[in-house]
Amino acid sequence: MIIKTLRKEYRHDSLSRSDLSPDPFDQFIQWISLAIDQEIIEANAMTLATATKNGLPSSRTVLLKEVDAHGFIFYTNYQSRKGQEIEENPFGSITFYWKELEKQVCIDGKIEKISREKSTQYFHSRPRDSQIGAYTSKQGQELASREELLKTYLEHEKQFVGQTIPLPEYWGGYRLVPQNFIFWQGRENRLHDRFLYTMQKNGTWTIKRLSP
Repeated sequence: MIIKTLRKEYRHDSLSRSDLSPDPFDQFIQWISLAIDQEIIEANAMTLATATKNGLPSSRTVLLKEVDAHGFIFYTNYQSRKGQEIEENPFGSITFYWKELEKQVCIDGKIEKISREKSTQYFHSRPRDSQIGAYTSKQGQELASREELLKTYLEHEKQFVGQTIPLPEYWGGYRLVPQNFIFWQGRENRLHDRFLYTMQKNGTWTIKRLSP
């Protein structure tokens, strides 16, 4: 099939200004809750875009693990490409797309590390195999073979037998603190509904409809 011939008409829903909560966090919770209720697989999957200090971008899919009053929390290896880019340039963007609902949310903001205490608490809530995996993977570095990876995993598995696995120094959580949100609802004839929330200096949010 030729890619340029692919077509889909969006007719699932609409979005009006009157539908929106004045608080974008509340609006986001409504949408992701709907996605979870609809049993969309990995409804918490999001595309995270970061960039170097020179503006060279990269993106990947990660999993949202928590939304608090300040932002969106995810966990990773601090020595990974994204971790290095966040260290150089703390601004990033996350995008959620629930194709079954024809809804998308794009969020831009500043990324900061969360506390070691909070990272430790989450790390120990993970399956033990995943904790060992955090020690096994030097994320993004060249690997000679999968056999080498599995050998390293077994070595760490033996190392931590009968003991609590400590949080690695190079692993933990980040929080993206939003500066703006865009809520997108697919509509027919590509005349989509798009609304922009922007944080003001006084701590309030403004809402504007955008052209699709």
